[in-house]
Amino acid sequence: MNCTGIKEVVRQAEVIRMGRKIAIGIQQFDTLRENNYFYIDKTDFIREWWESGDAVTLITRPRRFGKTLNMSMLEQFFSVKYADYKHLFHGLDIWKEEKYRTLQGTYPVISLSFANVKEKDYKMARKKICQLLTKLYADHSYLLESGLLYETDVAFFKRVSEDMDDSDASLALYQLSDYLCRYYGKKVIILLDEYDTPMQEAYVNGYWEELVGFSRSMFNAAFKTNPWLERAMMTGITRVSKESIFSDLNNLKVVTTTSDEYATSFGFTEKEVFEALEECHLSEEREQVKHWYDGFMFGTHSDIYNPWSILNFLDTRRYTTYWANTSSNSMIGKLLREGNRQIKEKFERLLCGESIKSPIDEQIVYNQLDGNERAVWSLLLASGYLKVLSYEQYSEIPEGNQPQYELSITNLEVKLMFRNMIGQWFSAAESDYNDFVKALLLGDVDAMNEYMNRVALLTFSSFDTGKHPSGKSEPERFYHGFVLGLMVNLQNRYYITSNRESGFGRYDIMLEPKNETDDAIIIEFKVYNSRREQSLQDTVQHALEQIKEKKYETELLDRGISKERIRRYGFAFCGKEVLIG
Repeated sequence: MNCTGIKEVVRQAEVIRMGRKIAIGIQQFDTLRENNYFYIDKTDFIREWWESGDAVTLITRPRRFGKTLNMSMLEQFFSVKYADYKHLFHGLDIWKEEKYRTLQGTYPVISLSFANVKEKDYKMARKKICQLLTKLYADHSYLLESGLLYETDVAFFKRVSEDMDDSDASLALYQLSDYLCRYYGKKVIILLDEYDTPMQEAYVNGYWEELVGFSRSMFNAAFKTNPWLERAMMTGITRVSKESIFSDLNNLKVVTTTSDEYATSFGFTEKEVFEALEECHLSEEREQVKHWYDGFMFGTHSDIYNPWSILNFLDTRRYTTYWANTSSNSMIGKLLREGNRQIKEKFERLLCGESIKSPIDEQIVYNQLDGNERAVWSLLLASGYLKVLSYEQYSEIPEGNQPQYELSITNLEVKLMFRNMIGQWFSAAESDYNDFVKALLLGDVDAMNEYMNRVALLTFSSFDTGKHPSGKSEPERFYHGFVLGLMVNLQNRYYITSNRESGFGRYDIMLEPKNETDDAIIIEFKVYNSRREQSLQDTVQHALEQIKEKKYETELLDRGISKERIRRYGFAFCGKEVLIG
């Protein structure tokens, strides 16, 4: 038997000794429990929520943090459909108290998820939501034979379809609550998982306003004006602004990543992770696991781990970007790629392992994300890509000011995901971009010009946020994206910085070599100005003169790099045409 075979036998033996198999991707509570799959007890979440007394609760957490599993757990605890499933909760925290044992399986529950509503246009998104509502009604078709529905109710029931009009769609959850309350003699619990997934897709694909109007009517009917509602729980990644879809919903309890409520109910605590490692005979991996997957913080509770990454590591025993690879990250990529100079500069600092400071707004206004720096960092924090290192209290700052949050990239897994994302920005011009980097390292100016013009032609538009960008702003967006690309491709050979003070000004890009065999490189970008320049060559010359006059090489000289080892380049832009000299 070879080494691989021996390792697999050992692994299987360990699984047997554990008694619990690591199952990946299981989001149904009963499946986990009935098959004795690995599970960390989060049932105290049921007690905490029920005792809160909140009518409608919205909990935001990053993706893959156990939201769907917890919603499945809530449904199977409360729903009359699962009245005979008490065994699922035997031995768990919630079963310790008699009052909760008698509560299990006693409520009509409406449960649905928007997790798969990821359509490219409003028509298809609306249709998908209507299909979900139609399936709900089909699941409760027994109501039609109950004798409790009036003729108008039966007529409404039968109108619920994927082609129903907006009025019927907006009232579907409201009316079903009424019907279930009549049948069971008890108010309903509504569980809506991943409520904001359609919102994110609407933003990325340009149908935000249409979807907001549709969603607002449905949410207000289901959660605000619903006399048959006992409790409701919604989960998502973000807190969409109240003005967008919750304008009339004043009974909403919002729990975000900065709240202490339910802080340990989603994700794994460090204690839980270390106990799991011990159970799997992996205690020696604690520090590496922490380096790769720790870093999340909910409220004042730090050292929270993403369950998806931990479970996958326990299963495969390999370090890789499990969580980061479970999403296209399209919206995040769009915001960073198309972001303005300030956003890209701060992102550069984050990639270098530094922290940034910014106010945070937990109410995400998707249609204001473009160019809104605070909104971008707020979304990255809510999505789990950034973590809070420290923050100001209102009592510590002057009245009228907003508290500053110190933010950094969450962990190694996220950092590697970002580096891969940046590499993909230049995928359309990958060959030319790689050739440009090679030419830059060799100091071949002719080749640099040839390849950079090809790269600019293919990628300028992907960095453009404005419908009518100015001649100045478009290259500015591009060159900061270009800097990020350099950081990814040359990080092993150079320290790469941009817009930092040196001498008597701020240089655009500086590449400081990590070894003595490479030259240092200073790059200055200039946009062609027809009023004072006759040609792009003049623009290049002005850029080179600025490098000399502002003494940008000062920082490099102070670090012991000789003048002979410092190369200087001016990049001149006119539209998508580039001249390097």
